[in-house]
Amino acid sequence: MASKLDQLREMTVVVADTGDIDAIKKFKPVDCTTNPTLVLKAIGLPAYEPILADAVAWGKKQGGTQEAAVKAIGDRLAVAVGTELTKLVEGRVSTEVDADLSFDTAATVEKARAIIAAYKANGVERERILIKVAGTWEGIRASEILQKEGIDTNMTLIFDIAQAIACADAKAFLISPFVGRILDWYVKAEGRTFTPDEDPGVVSVHGIYDYYKAHGIPTVVMGASFRSQGEVEALAGCDRLTISPALLDSLAADNGTLKRALSPNKPGPKPPVVKLDEKAFRWAMNQNPMATEKLAEGIRLFAKDLGELRKIVAKRFVA
Repeated sequence: MASKLDQLREMTVVVADTGDIDAIKKFKPVDCTTNPTLVLKAIGLPAYEPILADAVAWGKKQGGTQEAAVKAIGDRLAVAVGTELTKLVEGRVSTEVDADLSFDTAATVEKARAIIAAYKANGVERERILIKVAGTWEGIRASEILQKEGIDTNMTLIFDIAQAIACADAKAFLISPFVGRILDWYVKAEGRTFTPDEDPGVVSVHGIYDYYKAHGIPTVVMGASFRSQGEVEALAGCDRLTISPALLDSLAADNGTLKRALSPNKPGPKPPVVKLDEKAFRWAMNQNPMATEKLAEGIRLFAKDLGELRKIVAKRFVA
């Protein structure tokens, strides 16, 4: 019997939720994804020390203020890590726009263009990159602009179907619903545990996936932020799943039977089409305290890790 990881690959594109070169070489995912947290972890690995040293040396030659140089080095590091990852996977690498730009459409577009240009300078074409943007109203508007320019986006921190529908309307290439973080909120709020099938994060992805497939929406659904193997198995068949090395290990060691949980050909009536303008979007988010809280928290956490990355860079810069 093939492992559950091999069975999963037959029905879902497996993405590595890591910047660890050794883990990516081991599991050979099609795509891999990064964010400020993962880049921060990556530059602490020995394999990335030369990249960090090179970026700092480059920054010292740029002139300008130390603050500007540190930010530029941080941007260069994210692209350098992503460039290394493109050598290990055949598909896409996601690189995130600064979290502190999550409510600024114009600045998000500008930073995305700069990221694509930096990859181009490294010999990596835009077709290999996904620009990660937070699923705020402003981020979704930025995605709409970028998609029209041929820059594909990965809309991250998705916690509500309103975000998913708005992203689809903007023609986003891919969305990342955060399964585990939804579960975290409900475990804390309700003071109980959930089976994988009743897991609120799993249920949320099922709803989004079914809506997309029923209406022929091409935007890719990629479940993310898993807390257990059971959550992953409950979404087998989803377009893509981005999975941590620990859970990839667990799936690879399990030779049980994996049943398909999601299929594009679900029988039954289609869910009604939902139209969302800005007012309707913001009201839907307001009515979902979990989504409102977890989106804000996610942006704060990514911003915090971006700050930590810049602190590391600043220390090396003045050394």
